[in-house]
Amino acid sequence: MRQPDIQRRPSRAVVVGKLTIGGGAPVSVQGMTKTHTTDVEATIAQIQAMVQAGADLVRLAVPTRQDTAALRQIIPRCTVPIVADVHFHFDRALEAIDAGVAKIRLNPGNISDHAQVRRVIAAATDAGVAIRVGVNEGSVVDRAEGARRSSDLARPLDELMVEKLAEYLEVFHQERFSNLVLSAKSHDAFTTIAAYRRMARRWSYPLHLGVTHSGTPATGAVRSAAALGALLSEGIGDTIRVSYAGDPVCEVQAAADLLCSLRLRPRVGVDLVACPTCGRTAMDVVRLAEDVRAALADLKAPITVAVMGCVVNGPGEAANADVAVCAGDGKAAIYRKGKVLRSVEASQIVASVVAEARKAAEEMGHRNA
Repeated sequence: MRQPDIQRRPSRAVVVGKLTIGGGAPVSVQGMTKTHTTDVEATIAQIQAMVQAGADLVRLAVPTRQDTAALRQIIPRCTVPIVADVHFHFDRALEAIDAGVAKIRLNPGNISDHAQVRRVIAAATDAGVAIRVGVNEGSVVDRAEGARRSSDLARPLDELMVEKLAEYLEVFHQERFSNLVLSAKSHDAFTTIAAYRRMARRWSYPLHLGVTHSGTPATGAVRSAAALGALLSEGIGDTIRVSYAGDPVCEVQAAADLLCSLRLRPRVGVDLVACPTCGRTAMDVVRLAEDVRAALADLKAPITVAVMGCVVNGPGEAANADVAVCAGDGKAAIYRKGKVLRSVEASQIVASVVAEARKAAEEMGHRNA
């Protein structure tokens, strides 16, 4: 029996361009470009690649006036809302809003002058632009050092981050600005989870989830899945970004797959299941799974394909898959919906699985089968 879906934490709805964050809207995936924003063509190409991979909005770094000027060329050519990541210079926020971004991100640790923040709030209000107030562990380093000097060693980092966020929000409350999204990130999954739990108890604003400075794809994927998966399973989180030192398209794919795994986003494309292999396998299952994955990369139908290496777990996985192969010594059995269709030689396995997968997709009404 299918388990009930995750019960989402109630939150306010914030409109970001044509996208709604919070208010019961689906959890959205954010990507961030790693190009120089002044390189307009490269930036647009990276945005388009992330959108193709499943990004619902994309953030761009705008450290200079030249970057915000480039936004005027970039935004009209994009199909998703564009977010400007602003640090240190509040003028960049004003320029980005004037250029037409749907949202800006402000870091309390980098733009602390309340007079400047009020000017940004006024511009965002007039333009209907959302603001994410995003604090991370780097934003509270000075506070943490001060806490150590005052011997207040017991206060955890997550508490310091949320306190910093609360202080910064006072100016937004004074200006009656509520078109806000909040975040508080650490590179440590445990600290990130603790911070967002605090925020979820304290505010009804939508929450943007992420693990900052998470490392390489190997470490970043694990840390992100640990923190974001735990929070999302508790119903916390309205938009997410997986970030690590690597290809931003892979970040988006990982974020989208995480949501699919938690049934928070419909799967687009093949859900490939493959056995981990062991001493029972008589065929190169890893290579076989990769060949099947590559051959079905263009398929958009949400079907499950299982590539199994023996008769122990194979039939069970085949029963739960739309299409499956149980490989043996030189031969394999091809399944559809748990029923054996035929036995094929090793050289025919990939072609047989692909043919059955495309047939299943056609039956579901997908034309690209």
